[in-house]
Amino acid sequence: MIEINLIVLRTSNPKDLAEFYSQLGIKFIYHQHGTGSWHYSSEIKKLVFEIYPLLKNQEEADKSLRLGFEVQELDALILKLKKKKVEILREPKESEWGYFAIVKDLDGRKIELKESA
Repeated sequence: MIEINLIVLRTSNPKDLAEFYSQLGIKFIYHQHGTGSWHYSSEIKKLVFEIYPLLKNQEEADKSLRLGFEVQELDALILKLKKKKVEILREPKESEWGYFAIVKDLDGRKIELKESA
């Protein structure tokens, strides 16, 4: 059996991206390991979710990564995100995979939000 335990996003604006994901209910701490880059880190069950600045040789963030999160009260969350001018790519709807919506983060990644059962 295998489990994913780490996701690292790189962005030109870590603070704003952390604030975006905080709206989904993710709580971050701002820290660094040794002499490494200051970054935002969160633990979601067994998963470490981190937001780092771009590498020196990176010009922009990877927009092809797609993430999915289970959230509570999806409709209320979507209303809150709309007020913050977050781009909603798919309004909440029921499907064979559950009740979900798709939004876009500040770097252009598609984020699937699925309501917890």
